[in-house]
Amino acid sequence: MKDQACIVGIGETKYLRGEGSGMTLLGLQLQAATRAIADAGLKNSQIDGIMPFPTLGTAEAFAANLGCVNLRFAVTIHMGGASPVASLESAALAVTSGAADYVLIPAGWNGYSSARARQTVSQDVSSLPGGTIARDYYLPYGLTAPPQWYSLMARRHMHEYGTKAEQLGAIALAMRKHAQLNPNAVMRGRAMTMDDYLASPMLADPYRLFDCCLETDGAAALVVTSVERARDLKKKPAYIMSVAAGQPYPADEFTNRKDIFRTGLTIAAPEAFARAGVTPKDVDFAQIYDCFTFEVLQQIEEVGFCKRGEGGAFVEGGRIELGGELPVNTHGGLLSEAHVLGMNHIVEAVRQLRGVAGERQVKDAEIGVVTGWGDFGDGSIAILRR
Repeated sequence: MKDQACIVGIGETKYLRGEGSGMTLLGLQLQAATRAIADAGLKNSQIDGIMPFPTLGTAEAFAANLGCVNLRFAVTIHMGGASPVASLESAALAVTSGAADYVLIPAGWNGYSSARARQTVSQDVSSLPGGTIARDYYLPYGLTAPPQWYSLMARRHMHEYGTKAEQLGAIALAMRKHAQLNPNAVMRGRAMTMDDYLASPMLADPYRLFDCCLETDGAAALVVTSVERARDLKKKPAYIMSVAAGQPYPADEFTNRKDIFRTGLTIAAPEAFARAGVTPKDVDFAQIYDCFTFEVLQQIEEVGFCKRGEGGAFVEGGRIELGGELPVNTHGGLLSEAHVLGMNHIVEAVRQLRGVAGERQVKDAEIGVVTGWGDFGDGSIAILRR
């Protein structure tokens, strides 16, 4: 699959917090989708493959509203926040095998103005990533929201490797710093210092308020096609070198894993780099799914940018900031741009590889990595090049 498919269109809505989008879930995603299709220089009717995000829409609904009269490929990847990146693999296989010519991948939600995470859990226990295990063994003990679930791994890492709160803070500060250069970032105009970070309320030890991603309204989308078809389109393509995905074992429980830090990304990353024929040292930037600060640190380790246990030191000293050794989440990420289920990470990677990221452009960006994180550790990774 290496270099046989590429991303040719990207689109996103305005990202909102504090005011609702005023749009339906489908309408929000359709806005991003039409912008991605137009960005590719295509007509809606040319889209013949659609890969919706789990529970947030159907291919039929998108096709009917967009006028996709020849829909012949429809797939949904059920890996939570790892789904958008994982979807790139199926999309690439579709456009190179002849199953589809142009595949649309949309994702978006009213994550601020609609039901929040805790409300969703209380209203529908089946929506829990861990299913019945979380229902029977987590909820009765007060673990009812994502910061509480994921804090278990962060605290264990601190215990085993001496990771410090200030190192998690370095991640939060880097994301906020990058957001100041992004006109569409929710947290633009809200600079942050380490003192601000350390003074923020403790939510689920060791997670403070600024360790947690935003709840936002918004959507993003992209279009994938073959390299041959991309030659006739108007924008520079981002070539898909490789994609891989995986799940930890057991996938629905943290605490009884033999290795609590072994996630789906631990499995997927070596596979992706082997397929692409490159190493982590060849990567110019990384857009890492940052639902929480520690998940950035953990994924940096599991991808192979440093050894396990060395992530705390790795993120210090501006190394993950623009101008550093590995710029991470140059748009501000889920922590400071918006939570759009990781789709905005792919959009930003394409901008970097096109060389159109403005003030936040990574100089001479050639190869980028995008990761996805879902449920209780599902992982996905895509390696893209210009």
